[in-house]
Amino acid sequence: MQIISNPTQNEIKSAAKALKNGHLVAFPTETVYGLGADTTNEKAVGKIYAAKGRPINHPVIVHISSANQLENWVQEIPEYAIRLGNAYWPGPMTLILKRNSRALDFVTGGQESVGLRVPNHQVALALTREFEKLGGFGIAAPSANRFGSVSPTTARDVEEELGKFLGDEDLILDDGPCKIGVESSIIDCTQVNPVVLRPGAVTTEMIEEVTGLTVSLKADGSEIRASGLLDSHYAPKAKVFLGLAAQPGDGFIALGQIPTPIGSIRLASPASIEDYARDLYGALRMGDQLGLNKIYVVKPEGSGLAIAIRDRLVKASWGNCS
Repeated sequence: MQIISNPTQNEIKSAAKALKNGHLVAFPTETVYGLGADTTNEKAVGKIYAAKGRPINHPVIVHISSANQLENWVQEIPEYAIRLGNAYWPGPMTLILKRNSRALDFVTGGQESVGLRVPNHQVALALTREFEKLGGFGIAAPSANRFGSVSPTTARDVEEELGKFLGDEDLILDDGPCKIGVESSIIDCTQVNPVVLRPGAVTTEMIEEVTGLTVSLKADGSEIRASGLLDSHYAPKAKVFLGLAAQPGDGFIALGQIPTPIGSIRLASPASIEDYARDLYGALRMGDQLGLNKIYVVKPEGSGLAIAIRDRLVKASWGNCS
């Protein structure tokens, strides 16, 4: 495994060749770092599943360079999906569409749909473009962490968590911390109206504004499996609890205006909802690095990105009660 910091265009070209040769390349996006492979290479995609310890029926997201590449993967595109792509790509949004014959079961988890996104990050876009120049059709890339654990927002996170599972020819492209810090919004576009399966920075209000349609949530009935939909996910080794009941020696995360309980260890004091999303996973990882047993988190209120943060925290704390 090699780590390449601030990759040049030539180094990105080399990384694209590594993908074409069946190796793995971890790379930054605006949301979190992804672990990439050639989406059409079953053996290479299998390496992702092995490195992550990911269930084989759990689909991966295909990263493409533009909406023009959708036809390589899907058989039909609803008008509202076209509007969403035009409005929010490149960006933190994954669209679930009906697959065509190129999207095989080892990518889709055996489902008749496939998830695609155009990342809004200079390295990720350059890598997908160079890969396409070599004849590639898309980069399969779930988050670059062990399955169910905290997603990585820096290259160091990737190295610490997956380094021992990567091969000598695999690469990590390091372009600093991710700007958003929580995973993309996942929108099911296989139904008459869009369904938000996983909330993110592209919010329900933004979707409704562009499409003019009423947006429903997963609880309303989509059966599609997608990344991050299990009850327990995004969890550090420490137990995560929601609320203010931190005791001396426990970790604590909350917006900056909320005081730290006496004796607890402040892991993050974000000043805004955007800071909260950006800092959350790093703070949870810090708790593990400090060897903490418990981390208490106060959920942010409000709509928009706060909904995505609350979604991640509910999953990170699943099964724990204070």
